[in-house]
Amino acid sequence: MHSGGWRAVIRAEESQPGAPLDRALLRRVFAYGRPYWRAVSMVLVTIIAVSLIELIPPLLYRDLIDNVLPGRDARRLNLLAAAMLGIPVLTGALHVVQRYFSARAGEGIIFDLRQEMYRHLQRMSLRFFTDTKSGEIVSRFNSDVVGAQSAITGTVPSIVTNVVTLISTLAVMITIEWRLALLSVIVLPLFLLPARRVARTLRRIRRSAMEHNAEMSNIVNETLAVNGALLVKTFGSQGRELQRFSKVNAAVRDIGVRRAQVGQLFFMSLGMASAIGSALIYWAGGHLVLGDAISIGTVVAFAAYLGRLYGPISSLTNVQVEFAQSMVSFERVFEYLDLPVEIDDKPESTRFDRVAGHIRFENVWFQYRDIGPEPAAVEDIRGDGFDPDLNEDEDGAEPSPSVIPTRRWALEDVSFEILPGELVALVGPSGAGKTTVTYLLPRLYDPTRGRITLDGIDLRDAALESLADQIGMVTQESYLFHDTIRANLLYARPDASQAELEAACRAASIHDMIATLPEGYDTVVGERGYRLSGGEKQRLAIARVILKDPRILVLDEATAHLDSQNEALIQAALEPLREGRTSVVIAHRLSTILAADKILVFDQGKLVEAGAHAELLARDGLYAELYETQFGQEPDALPAAPSQADAPA
Repeated sequence: MHSGGWRAVIRAEESQPGAPLDRALLRRVFAYGRPYWRAVSMVLVTIIAVSLIELIPPLLYRDLIDNVLPGRDARRLNLLAAAMLGIPVLTGALHVVQRYFSARAGEGIIFDLRQEMYRHLQRMSLRFFTDTKSGEIVSRFNSDVVGAQSAITGTVPSIVTNVVTLISTLAVMITIEWRLALLSVIVLPLFLLPARRVARTLRRIRRSAMEHNAEMSNIVNETLAVNGALLVKTFGSQGRELQRFSKVNAAVRDIGVRRAQVGQLFFMSLGMASAIGSALIYWAGGHLVLGDAISIGTVVAFAAYLGRLYGPISSLTNVQVEFAQSMVSFERVFEYLDLPVEIDDKPESTRFDRVAGHIRFENVWFQYRDIGPEPAAVEDIRGDGFDPDLNEDEDGAEPSPSVIPTRRWALEDVSFEILPGELVALVGPSGAGKTTVTYLLPRLYDPTRGRITLDGIDLRDAALESLADQIGMVTQESYLFHDTIRANLLYARPDASQAELEAACRAASIHDMIATLPEGYDTVVGERGYRLSGGEKQRLAIARVILKDPRILVLDEATAHLDSQNEALIQAALEPLREGRTSVVIAHRLSTILAADKILVFDQGKLVEAGAHAELLARDGLYAELYETQFGQEPDALPAAPSQADAPA
């Protein structure tokens, strides 16, 4: 499913914030607690024990008033006092045990949810990440997962506690005085009436609050990360971004006030119901005492039990509200867990051990959006999203998500063959389809039509992990983790030795620079490698690929950030690396093109020319035009001038 479909799935869920809690959702929720049934059982046992023990104090009060004090029984008074002291100590100890097992279950559930969601999102195609804000993903991992966990470790134990307390308390009250017990439950409808309406309202408010919080997280993530902060500062947009943040922050504030207001009105109605019930008990109980029907101690015991009766009723009514809200967290987590995986291994996928590097594109069509008819009916139309080739900068910089109108097909009926060990240069104007070709090779996307084979095997039949082992990529904007140089290099080969690290860095002309750093290979490169220059980051990324030692190299003009001296050093280092390997290079410099065995010229998603440098110049087509306008002015273009002069008009 393409990203438009993913967004439709999520929007469909979000458009029904007040949808009832169905049994399928509840079964799925409680399934996450099943692996922790022992811990949950201990929680339930302690809950029942505490609820039963807490029934004792009101009976002690009645005995104190009706028997001990009138009978002046000092020994029994001491025993009652000791019991009143021991009961809180015992229940406190049981609460500690309950909290321990509750935390074990709760934290385990958080771990499982996050682990499952992280594993699932790792399997999503690149299309998902170009269409999803990173702040939204972070929000689902943090607030939503914690909210989901609270449903099992907070809300469910609360329900059990209150149900046990309510039933046991009512049973004791009936045995003491059935008339007062009946009177105490008459006010029950006053607790239940506002619950359903408030539950629906607070559920809608909770979902809106999560959405606003996710948007706020996204703004913080975009504008306070290194790249975003640099962009904001260089454009002087601090005021504009502050205004944008203030608008979302105000929405978070306002919805928080609204939630507090609705919640307080709800609790006020519960408090009024409790007050009415208490007044009825004291009024009726007082008349029964005046008529010598019951003792004063019985009224006092009933008054004490009222708190244990109305408290659970209020809590159970509120639990309905809390549970409805916590289900929103589960729904938002499930929205991600239920997203279909676009690119995945087949049950009987082929694993590559060591490929020769024979690549074939066979009538490949590709679009970044699934928006309709067959290729035969295609015309250039306005798209609605990300196309790396069509939105790349004029200087070939790394593409970024965009809503700029784009043509429909990024590649149209492209066919070519790359033999093992060949160096193939991809050239063409901005938006021609070069980046798309490099994205399809490691199967970041699958072709819309046609197929791509590696050593005769369709990439869709290959195991993704084994395919990734065969391909090494270096893009213009190389990504480095906020970690040490050593850790960034070991990402390619975790078992590499120090000697192998240094050999790779020497090949990429970066070892000498690293050696001058006070902490050497243990130097932290900073967020996205910003403590290094562009050329140093690029050379470190090249060293990482050299360390990986792949069979296929995909280079998006990997030396674009380097000066002529370092470029020459790296080109010399890449030459032995390319021996016996297939190399695909998006070329912006003539030195790369002249070294290529084959040049593929793209324009508007179509392969328009293919051949060697001199052959393409002789055709006097698009390549000759590009050579004249882009490459012909470079100093290393001068030796090729005679070939151009000899070419036919």
